[in-house]
Amino acid sequence: MLSIVPTPIGNLGDITLRALETLHACDLVAAEDTRHTGILLKHHGISKPQTSLHEHNEASRAADLIQRMREGLHVALVSDAGTPAISDPGSRLIRETRLAGLPIEVLPGPCAAITALVGSGFDTSSFYFGGFLPNKSGRRARILTEALALSHTSVFYESPHRILKTLEALNAIDPACEVCVARELTKHFEEFLQGTPLQLLTHFQTRTPKGEFCLLLAGQDARAKRLATDIRAALPSGPDGQRAEG
Repeated sequence: MLSIVPTPIGNLGDITLRALETLHACDLVAAEDTRHTGILLKHHGISKPQTSLHEHNEASRAADLIQRMREGLHVALVSDAGTPAISDPGSRLIRETRLAGLPIEVLPGPCAAITALVGSGFDTSSFYFGGFLPNKSGRRARILTEALALSHTSVFYESPHRILKTLEALNAIDPACEVCVARELTKHFEEFLQGTPLQLLTHFQTRTPKGEFCLLLAGQDARAKRLATDIRAALPSGPDGQRAEG
């Protein structure tokens, strides 16, 4: 059996009772980084054997784990933070486990993209998740251009080393776009910053970007509604206090 177990994205207390029960009950923990997961297990008083499963060995490790599950082993899959297979290793193991006809359970739990989306205040009725933005500037600019044309909110992951280049790219593509940067989610220095790309660039000129970042872009629908609201607010009021209609 394979259990997909989400783990905290920052605060070690953000783990469900069911996740702890599963980690206590499993026979083996397949972890993105056994050292990182070892800290979490020790914090919660759990002692279990671990094996590594990361982007460089998932193809070979998946076959071994499936064979061991066929023999009755209960494997818990975890990543360093958040939900496995969401911009983290695990999707290949899950797919091949399902193809092998072995039982799988997926536990609900932390996900940085959802935490950032809810905290941003942007429209949550529908959204696009693009994972990590590419390293190459041309591909990054193309993806950002496409995202800004969408009607709904877009969510990306970005590193502290590239966030300034990404904001510069956004400023070149659409200086008026509405951006939210969520940093160090659930940790002591959690921060949500919102504004135009230039406003956020100005902020980081005096503060070195640190931690893990989520980048959110407001959709065209939200921007159109905001513009309409701003226009109505700017219209002169009539004698009865009603805004004049253009």
